[in-house]
Amino acid sequence: MKNITIAIDGFSSTGKSTVAKQIAKHLGYVYVDSGAMYRAVTFYAMQHGFINNNHFDVEGLVASLKAITISFKFNKDVGFAEVYLNGTNIENDIRTLEVSSFVSKVAEISEVRQKLVEQQQQLGKNGGVVMDGRDIGTVVFPDAELKLFMTASAETRAERRYAELIERGETVTYEAVLKNVQERDYTDSNREDSPLTKAKDAIQIDNSNMSLQEQFNNILQLAKRTLENSEKL
Repeated sequence: MKNITIAIDGFSSTGKSTVAKQIAKHLGYVYVDSGAMYRAVTFYAMQHGFINNNHFDVEGLVASLKAITISFKFNKDVGFAEVYLNGTNIENDIRTLEVSSFVSKVAEISEVRQKLVEQQQQLGKNGGVVMDGRDIGTVVFPDAELKLFMTASAETRAERRYAELIERGETVTYEAVLKNVQERDYTDSNREDSPLTKAKDAIQIDNSNMSLQEQFNNILQLAKRTLENSEKL
């Protein structure tokens, strides 16, 4: 059976990663969380003092990109590939609200995007991959057989994100999470390099009122239909 590429784009906290993992596992495909790669670079920038609430040393970060190696290693205990930065597992470190507050600024940098897009294209060059992010269907894999664009209201997404952070033990307020979601929406949609936008041939899915199971079933049917059509070509 022919392997296809599934590109899932959309706003932050729309559950892209959750459903991408589910679909990849069901189909036996490789899952790549492109957002985690940008979070990894952001975490590196924070660790090395390139970015904080008061300044952003863009030139310093760009000059250090060659020292950054991002990889994914499958963890059978959790059932998905976790993110490693220069050999260290940072899966939990990159999921904080603090990293979220800086990641869109880091993702605006063209040199960062170029480095990560090249790596993403290499990971998915043979198909059989489910990748989620902001520019997968428009830039990374413009020829992907199935493109999805996930959306939901900012309030709904903030509620989901807030619940996740509280469950992890973080001390945050819903208002702070909502503000972060809205700021990321604006930055992601208005950056000069590869802004978040729906590909012309992407299927939009508003999951504001969908359960995780309904979302999975819906997208799985789309994937199966795409696979069937690709076999006929």
